[in-house]
Amino acid sequence: MSADTLELLAPARNADIGIEAVKHGADAVYIGGPAFGARTGAGNDVADIARLATYAHRFHAKVFVAFNTILDDGEIEAARKLAWSLHDAGADALIVQDMGLLEADLPPVQLHASTQCDIRTPEKARFLQDVGFSQIVLARELTLDDVRRVRAATDPARCTLEYFIHGALCVAFSGQCYISHAHTGRSANRGECSQACRLPYTLEDARGRIVAYDKHLLSMKDNDQSANLRALIAAGIRSFKIEGRYKDMAFVKNTVAHYRRLLDAILAEQPQFRAASSGRCTHFFTPQPEKTFNRGATDYFAHGRKPDIGAFETPKFSGEAIGAVTRLGADWFEIDGDIDLHNGDGVSYQPQGSKGANKLAGVRINVARGQRLYPNEMPADLKPGMTLYRNHDQAFERALEKESAERRIGVRMALAVIDDGLDLTLEDEDGITATVRQAVPVAPSRDAEKALASLRNHLGKLGSTDFSATQIDLAAPIFVPASAINALRRDGIAALVEARESRRPRPSRAAPAEPPAAYPEKELTYLGNVFNGRARAFYRKHGVELIADAFEADTTPGDVSLMITKHCLRYSFNLCPREARDWQIKGVNAEPMTLVNGAERLTLRFDCKACEMHVVGRRR
Repeated sequence: MSADTLELLAPARNADIGIEAVKHGADAVYIGGPAFGARTGAGNDVADIARLATYAHRFHAKVFVAFNTILDDGEIEAARKLAWSLHDAGADALIVQDMGLLEADLPPVQLHASTQCDIRTPEKARFLQDVGFSQIVLARELTLDDVRRVRAATDPARCTLEYFIHGALCVAFSGQCYISHAHTGRSANRGECSQACRLPYTLEDARGRIVAYDKHLLSMKDNDQSANLRALIAAGIRSFKIEGRYKDMAFVKNTVAHYRRLLDAILAEQPQFRAASSGRCTHFFTPQPEKTFNRGATDYFAHGRKPDIGAFETPKFSGEAIGAVTRLGADWFEIDGDIDLHNGDGVSYQPQGSKGANKLAGVRINVARGQRLYPNEMPADLKPGMTLYRNHDQAFERALEKESAERRIGVRMALAVIDDGLDLTLEDEDGITATVRQAVPVAPSRDAEKALASLRNHLGKLGSTDFSATQIDLAAPIFVPASAINALRRDGIAALVEARESRRPRPSRAAPAEPPAAYPEKELTYLGNVFNGRARAFYRKHGVELIADAFEADTTPGDVSLMITKHCLRYSFNLCPREARDWQIKGVNAEPMTLVNGAERLTLRFDCKACEMHVVGRRR
């Protein structure tokens, strides 16, 4: 991707969602294939990926396939064959974690380094660039200063920097979480995360005192970088990634439209940049990202560590506050809010009492009459004074169920009279041209104004195509049968579509540096996620001398770090020694703490030098 282009990268659970993502403004879409993606519940067959690619390529948008699990020795050959099938289906890039794939006979498809590669340092970013990755997904935890350092260490002409701007946040550094495998045998690095981070925990200090009870202490709010896009661009980010390969159609439409509008505003004020694909989007609704699934918003560590990044009360979607309960009837309740509510809206609340702690309950509103609401079932635990939230806006969802956007490529049309008929030249916004000619009788018009209007009307009828006429130049007011003009227009559009496809850039795999670049470290522990012989050979070729098995090989003994995270519970509860004032706990060491969930006890150890928290345990 060129250094002067900005790419909005959207998730797709399936091809239909991917098509809508492109229609609503995505420059690229990432989707899972039939195997080897880090979301096993979001796989798609090769034919569906081909269908998505065919649609996306009409706008010169791209399709990236998540190919980002670690592989055992028996899977490498199947993965290699699948990579070729995906390439033949039109995939523009494979998103990879396992370095063993780089030792296989892959097709000439561009490679992107997955977020699972845990790219936090300039040295690792430079290494991945030098072994042939054209785009790298930076760790979500990086600050703007960190991004600038990575950009300074890499070449913008060779390697595009990608950054998550919206959606769910993994609390762990991606690729560095093993709790799921340790407790259930389901590996996050193999696409089967059990999401232990969304469970409720009790936090105990080193002496067994309870610091927090039954809270979702490892659950983060959702990422929202809406206010930081200009700063991210200035720091060197060129691909802006929305999380969500499990998300539904409404979420993708709403979120893509929101960021398309923000990026278009930036493109308008900074003409040195351009969009990474063709066409302009018209949205038939006003995007409101707070209306679809979220756990609250945070920009995480973009501007450094800050409080209130956790969604400790619930990992579910509470929605927008609509007021407090004032009165209860036999089959209704009233609230004091002034938000317009509708029949079919969903309302949530947090029940009081220990049995309902941190749980979210909800009802559907059958009938809304001002501040009096009649639910489908009257909840027994609803009490006056409770705050209510709307987590399903029926009118907004209905708008998204309909055709909610269109995307058109601007085209200039010029009609000229030639000796034996007409010549129509079309030039699209990318500078791609096509010319068609038709032998047809041409006569001067008796009514110049009417003739010109008729020609413009017939040439501009592009409603069933991907194009819209931005300019129509006519050589003279002539009379030509409408059928002839319509046929010329259809032939011209067909020729332009063919020209666009022939001119569509297809990314190719970057050549690795020679001699092979040296890996930044000489030793890899289980954190290196080396799960097959080809990955081991890759790292040896790049200078690594000691290589441990991946945790998933079940050879790592004893208590180890099952999760490494920038999120710190000592900091969250004002117990951080580095932040303490003299009259608080200055000088106190960051002693271990314990997370408790039922019979499960996990030790928390704090690396204050790196400002990281380690969740320590062992494989069951």
